[in-house]
Amino acid sequence: MKAFGKLLPYVKPYMLFAILAPIFMCIEVAMDLLSPTIMQHIIDGGIANNDVAYVIKLGVLMLVTAVIGLIGGVGCTIYSTRAAVNFAADIRKDVFKMSERFSSENMDNIGVGKLITIVTSDINAVQQALMMTLRVFVRGPLLFVGAVAIVWFTARELFPVLFVIIPILMALIYFFSYKTGKLFAKVQKAMDKVNMKLQETFAGIRVIKAFNRQDYEIDAFKRVNEELTKRNMSAEQVILTLMPVMLFIVNIGVVIGMWMGAIKVNEGALKVGVILAFINYLTIIMNGLVSSSHVLMQITRSFTSAGRIRQVLETKIDITDPVKPVSPENVRGEIEFKSVYFSYSKNGEYVLKDISFRVNSGETIGIIGPTGSGKSTLIKLLPRLYDPDLGEVLINGINIKEYSIEKLRGLIGFVPQKATLFAGTIEENIRFGKEEATLEDMEKSANSAAASEFIEKVDGQFSHELMQGATNLSGGQKQRLTMTRAFIRQPKILVLDDSTSAIDAISEVKVQQALTDYLSDTTVFIVSSKVSSIINADRILVMEDGMIVASGMHEKLLETSEIYRSIYATQSGEGVLSYE
Repeated sequence: MKAFGKLLPYVKPYMLFAILAPIFMCIEVAMDLLSPTIMQHIIDGGIANNDVAYVIKLGVLMLVTAVIGLIGGVGCTIYSTRAAVNFAADIRKDVFKMSERFSSENMDNIGVGKLITIVTSDINAVQQALMMTLRVFVRGPLLFVGAVAIVWFTARELFPVLFVIIPILMALIYFFSYKTGKLFAKVQKAMDKVNMKLQETFAGIRVIKAFNRQDYEIDAFKRVNEELTKRNMSAEQVILTLMPVMLFIVNIGVVIGMWMGAIKVNEGALKVGVILAFINYLTIIMNGLVSSSHVLMQITRSFTSAGRIRQVLETKIDITDPVKPVSPENVRGEIEFKSVYFSYSKNGEYVLKDISFRVNSGETIGIIGPTGSGKSTLIKLLPRLYDPDLGEVLINGINIKEYSIEKLRGLIGFVPQKATLFAGTIEENIRFGKEEATLEDMEKSANSAAASEFIEKVDGQFSHELMQGATNLSGGQKQRLTMTRAFIRQPKILVLDDSTSAIDAISEVKVQQALTDYLSDTTVFIVSSKVSSIINADRILVMEDGMIVASGMHEKLLETSEIYRSIYATQSGEGVLSYE
């Protein structure tokens, strides 16, 4: 409940709508409560006395009240919808904006599947809760209070029936609301698992097909889907059970009311119209309680969703801008790592250990080593995708934490291990690196990344539409396009994280030549598992078990580093040299 309350400030911009909706609902409720009383007078004062004019007069009045009630209901629907939908849209915008600021560690902790559920299902739940609160939760209590008051003043002889019925109905509502709150918390967790499985499956669909694992994945999805179905079934059954139980209790009340009313009519203490009005008001009381109970259940369900939304909105961002960021005028690509340690688990098991080295502006640094040696982790520290646990990383002699994140990342062109492109045109993807890029800039960068040869052959060239995930490009084409995106920035620092693995040897030579010609003043880091990609680097760092175990040029490392010799011998076909 506290979490939902913290989301209410999002209603403030739409307070006018949130006020008008209940006002219109009050008009509708007033007309609904007036109708049984008018009917009572039609029966007792018109029909019983054969007064046709009186019946027509009250009939017209009843029609007018119905029209006014319709206006109230439509007005409430319009304004409650506007308030609730805009309320949810603002929350969704802030959740997305917040997630864009997440560090890699923040994203790992929350999980993509859970985040998708929050942006879709959870925000929709709080939207429905607000909409029902402005509409039904106003209507229900007003109908209940109004009907009870009218029965007290017009049919007091039958009022004892309400003393018995109402406490039972309210006890049922409390029990079912409490029960559904716990059940829907389990539903949301099951939904997280389904979303996670869907995302994982769709992202890896080609691997699944290649290994003929469709049946296995279908069974795996079946398990999480069955769990969600089971949780949903339990929650919905509890909700749907409430209505027939309450209707049963109300029907008992109607029978008792009619029995007591018949006795009073025989005694001359009541008229028939009063009994009919009492039955109508008893139905109104039940409808008011039932509608209120449904809102309570929706609100109870939304408490869990609101808590998850607040978890995102209140997540402490690990990587933030400094209070007073530095902004040096002439930043060069001079980089230094000083005794850097880093751990993903934060339990003291470091994947980077005592990393120290210095790079001059314009140097090309190759990084190589066995799988899991920490190569990719090392270069992810440069754009602050992660921050080191110990030590510091400096650019131009300034700790990168003193730069604004926008300034820092503006200095860096980053080509990740997995080529990530977005649905849209080739031009839009290239402009991701430099929004104001001209056609000449794009052509030059594409040529430097050896991407021109395939861009010139596709329909529309730079206007060619890429599908989601760029599935209409080959792996090598994707890598060359992501390099084009990085090259067009002409960054001070360029990071190539094993980004030539799917590129043919001829194209790779062109890329290496471009690093010398097109980006001659750029400091370049090339992470690779292939010696051919880094053989001409000014310096090569050899990593093993999170440490730099050797450093130097290719020829020197062949003489001094057993690990490097082993990698080189394996790739040059000379056999594997053993080393400890």
